[in-house]
Amino acid sequence: MSIDLLAPPRAGSTGRAVGALRAIQLVVEGHWAWYRRNWRASALSSFLMPVLLLVAMGFGLGTQVRPGPATLGQPYVVYLAPAVLVAALVQTAAGESTYPVLSAFKWAKTYWAVISTPITVSQVFAGQLVWIALRLLAAGVAFLAVVACLGALTGPGVLLALPAALLAAMAFGAWIVALAASVTNEGTAFSAVFRFVVLPMTLFAGTYYPIDRLPEWARPVAWLTPMAHGNALARGAAFGNLDWLAAGGHVAYLLAMLVAGLLVAHWRFRVRLRV
Repeated sequence: MSIDLLAPPRAGSTGRAVGALRAIQLVVEGHWAWYRRNWRASALSSFLMPVLLLVAMGFGLGTQVRPGPATLGQPYVVYLAPAVLVAALVQTAAGESTYPVLSAFKWAKTYWAVISTPITVSQVFAGQLVWIALRLLAAGVAFLAVVACLGALTGPGVLLALPAALLAAMAFGAWIVALAASVTNEGTAFSAVFRFVVLPMTLFAGTYYPIDRLPEWARPVAWLTPMAHGNALARGAAFGNLDWLAAGGHVAYLLAMLVAGLLVAHWRFRVRLRV
């Protein structure tokens, strides 16, 4: 299986040939044209909810949590902020990778319309992933701006927390895209993903307390999740105490998960669109 991002148009396609980068740009522009008219529908889940969660947990519950080894010596709201960023982007990636992708296959049939042009399936797939990444980047920047206004940032190192969160979110989102490209019903499987994968991962992958506070049998399970590795990277970057050897392991794990997810998702796109 190969990802033909740079491949010429398929035989039988009509119209002028479109360069690979231009084709991907056109796909992204199509998503943007829809989003700029409907952004209010996703603003609550991708931006306001994480901010409200940070305020409630950090400044509410956080008043009962004393700084100590469990919070890496930081006030609880400061300890919480990088992990809430990771959790918010992972949850947003799940949302952007489920029903929007299924709709483009099943209901709106957007993908079918696009591949009737010289744009290839692989370019449609790449454009979808680029759009998800841009959505995550915008949500992450907005979240960090608000967190800075709340005084919950420790310094410029937190800027490195954003790519860590983005990598964790995309590593998870790629597999959800693969699932969405395989679903043929009304998307009932997505409820199970949010209920039995995203929610437990948020609760037990080191967002609110260290993973070593979990029972011993649960710790290896937590470390299988991309959110756990994203949290470790984001906190280490934000607090300036990143263990570079351990960080390399976290990055390698997330990259391996991302690449595997992209290969499976691309294969499912080709099967679904019969190309």
